[in-house]
Amino acid sequence: MGVYLVSVAAQDWSRPGEDGYGDVAAALNTELERRGLPRYELWQSGREAPGWFEEKVSPSMDGFVALCRTLLTDAELSTLLDWSVLVPFALEEEIVLPVGTAYSGEETVVAGASRVLALAERLAGAVGLPVDAIPAGENLALSLWFLQGGAERTARERPGTWAEDQDAAFYVALYLRAAQYCLRSGCPMTYS
Repeated sequence: MGVYLVSVAAQDWSRPGEDGYGDVAAALNTELERRGLPRYELWQSGREAPGWFEEKVSPSMDGFVALCRTLLTDAELSTLLDWSVLVPFALEEEIVLPVGTAYSGEETVVAGASRVLALAERLAGAVGLPVDAIPAGENLALSLWFLQGGAERTARERPGTWAEDQDAAFYVALYLRAAQYCLRSGCPMTYS
């Protein structure tokens, strides 16, 4: 059990009720139209990703939040951490929807992946995260890389600030890979 950061498949994005995100999708489209922006229709993206993204959110976030507070403004920290749905298109600011999900309470905060990616890239650069050595693509690959010694082996070969707090490095890598996947695959991300 636990909390996972996962991609949302097209059939789940359009399905209303407990098992889907149709209510969130409808509320988001209403708000996008109100702002004069195009609707987001997942099935029209034409890029159904092979597989899906899934990473377990388990290490302590204390070091990561401290790192963020050192390098980011309060508004940037909110952009990076306070969303409950990440979408694969640009938003100038987060959108708060009056629709809840199992993990978001009574509201859903939607953020654009490009802004989250820019912040995660900034953090990765600041700590010297060896992005090329970090796995991407397979489910739980990132979680397992940190839990089963891959990060420790890489830290011996490529030491740096990132290696001093593996939990903080995990979250930098998590948000980086999630935003990259969201943009590359054209599908939303959420917590499950």
